[in-house]
Amino acid sequence: MPCLQVPRLRPHGRNSEKRIPIIPIIPIIPIIPIIPIIPIIPIIPIIPIIPIIPIIPMNQSLMNTKRQVNLGISALAGLALAGTLHAQQLTVGNVSFQQRTDGSKKVDISYTVGGGTAPYHVSVQVSNDGGATYAVAATSFTGAVGANQTAGTAKVITWDAAADWAGNYSATMRFRVNATDSEPPPDGFALIPAGPFQMGDQSSPLVGYSDERPVHTVQVSAFYLGKYEVTKEDWDAVRTWGLANGYTDLPAGNGSYASKGANHPVHSIDWYAMVKWCNARSQKDGLTPCYTVSGATYKTGSSDAVACNWAANGYRLPTEAEWEKATRGGVAGKNFPWGTDTITHSQANYCVYSSNGTTNYYAYDLTPRPGYSTTAYYHPTYAVGGSPYSSPVGSFAPNGYGLYDMAGNMWEWCWDWFGSYAAGWQTDPRGPATGSYRVFRGGCWLSDSDRARCALRNYNYPTYADDFNGFRLARGQP
Repeated sequence: MPCLQVPRLRPHGRNSEKRIPIIPIIPIIPIIPIIPIIPIIPIIPIIPIIPIIPIIPMNQSLMNTKRQVNLGISALAGLALAGTLHAQQLTVGNVSFQQRTDGSKKVDISYTVGGGTAPYHVSVQVSNDGGATYAVAATSFTGAVGANQTAGTAKVITWDAAADWAGNYSATMRFRVNATDSEPPPDGFALIPAGPFQMGDQSSPLVGYSDERPVHTVQVSAFYLGKYEVTKEDWDAVRTWGLANGYTDLPAGNGSYASKGANHPVHSIDWYAMVKWCNARSQKDGLTPCYTVSGATYKTGSSDAVACNWAANGYRLPTEAEWEKATRGGVAGKNFPWGTDTITHSQANYCVYSSNGTTNYYAYDLTPRPGYSTTAYYHPTYAVGGSPYSSPVGSFAPNGYGLYDMAGNMWEWCWDWFGSYAAGWQTDPRGPATGSYRVFRGGCWLSDSDRARCALRNYNYPTYADDFNGFRLARGQP
């Protein structure tokens, strides 16, 4: 089975209508590996002048003047924000850290927080590459973190690095402390902060397709996005409830393909079924459904008259703009969700394509090829047991917003009808009013590295369903 090279998947076959990929001419950018070292050596803070440095106060790196603030350890000083602050604005500052020398490998992160409306919800992101990305999978935090935090100075969060990052070392660690005075994200969701971003292919030289341009600025309102793709287990639980509550045509999912486990993403579901499932889960959880047809909750059938109530608090598909803002993880202008222009099998589940069976077709695909000739090299960990070669959700490190599998594993359906980009500033675009094809994004286990780029767009009829199409949930922020 070859790599899927078709950017436009037509319903008459996954490998028909091949389009010759554009040969990128950017140079190969080597990945600088993390240098393994004996675990007892502490993490060296930001400026590694001497082997052990005490806590060094760092400057503010990013600030949002409304409901959320992200302040991280950074060498950047004095961003031009003078005049935007006022007495009641939520602010976080004086972020610093120090690793303990007692052999516990724990790191104490200090910060101050105040303004806005307490209590706050506080979270932490960790970078091991000087702040280029915040992709360290860190979850073992204690102390002044999480919900119901109060204002104060010298507040301390403790990270158990031995639990999350054993055996690793970096001399360029960064910690970003995030605080919001709005409600914390629902379980399983990440808050995608409000703000503008550049949408479209920003590679230099360009490696994308014409429908990824022009690059344009999009202002996106804050929203929640599922950290993981919807799993088969998730689908089955809601479907069972839905069948007994008026959602009588929800499919079982996964078609006739091999079963890979309840924690793998559901697939072989068309766009209409996903939208109805969103409504069913909303009602099951006591929320207001987003989707209606002629004013009634959308429960059955395949209707192109479906409308979305964007003010509803229920579950929905993300818009294409929301999806791209989220996949970029707060990093501008890079090709992949982890904030770089290169990709390997250590970062995502996708197919490595070669036209000659010996060298990778895309220069930015740095996955070493196997010792045998093949044009399609699937992820060796998951290419077992028959199609689909999916991976359990969350198998790879998250991006800067804490989202998993934004590249590879399954294509993810969005709300929008497909259409050309318009130039100029846009606010919360939701695609054309009508169309023939719905958009999906992110690449999959079957597609090559080109399709995993942040800017790559794909589309198909909303009736299309196959073993490489899934989805994740979005919700508006109250």
